[in-house]
Amino acid sequence: MMQRHLQGVGMTSQRTRDRMIHRLSEQGIIDERILTIMRTTPRHIFIDEALASRAYEDTALPIGYYQTISQPYIVARMTELLFENKPTMSNVLEIGTGCGYQTAILAQLADSVYSVERLLPLQKKAKAHTELLKLRNIRYLHSDGGWGWEDYAPYDGILVAAAPNDIPQALLEQLVVGGVMVIPVANQEDGTQALKRITRTESSFHIEEVEPVSFVPFLSGKE
Repeated sequence: MMQRHLQGVGMTSQRTRDRMIHRLSEQGIIDERILTIMRTTPRHIFIDEALASRAYEDTALPIGYYQTISQPYIVARMTELLFENKPTMSNVLEIGTGCGYQTAILAQLADSVYSVERLLPLQKKAKAHTELLKLRNIRYLHSDGGWGWEDYAPYDGILVAAAPNDIPQALLEQLVVGGVMVIPVANQEDGTQALKRITRTESSFHIEEVEPVSFVPFLSGKE
């Protein structure tokens, strides 16, 4: 029964996943590693059963607690930006575990993933989801994401799934030299958001603005 649940049927079947991958390719995702991982990772198990039939649509979906699972394109795009020209990474920090879908994608590319979530009920759900997929290289922390996770720093990559007004200094400091952070950043003047890729150099940080995005706000504290 569990294997059948993972495989999916109807609108959660492999055929539906294949259509999602075809769409991602048309949208410009070219990293075959990411496309293969997203083809074989059952997105529908990360959302409520009532919404499972929409799991492979190119849309964000609610996961409770005023949070969402990002649309497949954004998951693929952020992952591609993080791993561009890199065969793998030793350790990746994820800020905003959410339901665990992005976590699961990262865990199939990096040696170790360290994921921070401020909402404990969501973190518990994410753990259950990734355990179904037998992903054993993930550590979870219930904490304020703005602090990062200093115990395992510095990180080769950092992926942030919520939009702050300013890039948290603690996260910048936890990047290794040559490391990459992908993060949505809000414009305080007009409320728009832009996806940015930040690379740490020997003396500073190189910032690229990639494209407009829409994420939940980056909140402090934990619940």
